Amino acid sequence: MTYAIQAEDLTKSFKGTQALAGIDLAARTGSVLGLLGPNGAGKTTAVRIFATLVRPDGGRATVAGHDVVREAGRVRSRIGLTGQYAAVDENLTGTENLLLIGRLLGIPRGGARARAAELLERFQLSDAGGRAVKTYSGGMRRRLDLAASLVGRPEILFLDEPTTGLDPHSRGEVWEMLRGLVAEGVTALLTTQYLDEADKLADEIVVIDKGRVIADGTPDELKSAAGGQVLQVRPLHGEDLGAVAALVAEAAGPQTQIEGELITAPVMDPALMPAVVRSLDHEGIEVGELALRRSSLDEVFLALTGHRARPESAAGEDAGVGVGAEGADALAGAERVP
Repeated sequence: MTYAIQAEDLTKSFKGTQALAGIDLAARTGSVLGLLGPNGAGKTTAVRIFATLVRPDGGRATVAGHDVVREAGRVRSRIGLTGQYAAVDENLTGTENLLLIGRLLGIPRGGARARAAELLERFQLSDAGGRAVKTYSGGMRRRLDLAASLVGRPEILFLDEPTTGLDPHSRGEVWEMLRGLVAEGVTALLTTQYLDEADKLADEIVVIDKGRVIADGTPDELKSAAGGQVLQVRPLHGEDLGAVAALVAEAAGPQTQIEGELITAPVMDPALMPAVVRSLDHEGIEVGELALRRSSLDEVFLALTGHRARPESAAGEDAGVGVGAEGADALAGAERVP
């Protein structure tokens, strides 16, 4: 099997705090690998190592078959990177941004202009190409940022929380564009705290916490491992919520949750639902809803890490290790691989 991205026992520390504690992962060529984890888990650190922005302390990482330390130049020629925040110049027009990147990559002026026009059309920005980026909506800026990462026709894309702060419609547009790129053979490593995003886009998922891999597999495999189904119970009368939660917790265990008017619990034993029905009947409690559904990735995340994902957080991903978005930029400048 051909892997576009591989890491073996990858480690990295910042000021004595370990961001990566020996992670292993691999992304198949032409697929999307989702990298999930809570804030401070080490996701952005891993991306920056793969993108040759930060040097690892130990282990080995390869991208497109090239070592990220010994062959950093070759790696850079094969990749594109879109970070958590748009990196385009808001005082330039969309066309000027893409043209500038093309020229910096050594593309002749005519070729750079043609590539800029091609990408603006692809990302539905042709009509806005002559406008200053500061007049763009958030979704338009993210689309331009993604276009900018493609000017050099990379084989591998690193997308570090690319839809942070976007509305659902704009997120959907970015998803469709990423699907199109992967269909053309591009490999993508995607970090995100939107669990539905990983569920819809990732072929395989690696979950890291405190710098270590704690689970990996396809979305369906992870859901099955965390309990393939979830029991939902909604009492007919609100005052019975606490009693129903206690009954379900007695049968299902401590992973029982109250979510508004619903009580939910992972189904690890097929006898759970009949047991809950008998208990409710014995106590004379009427229910308005009693159902089984598939687990969500959010519930997988909760089972693995002990809390739900927090996509609303605006903090830098590595804030937990003293390397937020701005701090990581500073470190990247200080430790950039030559």
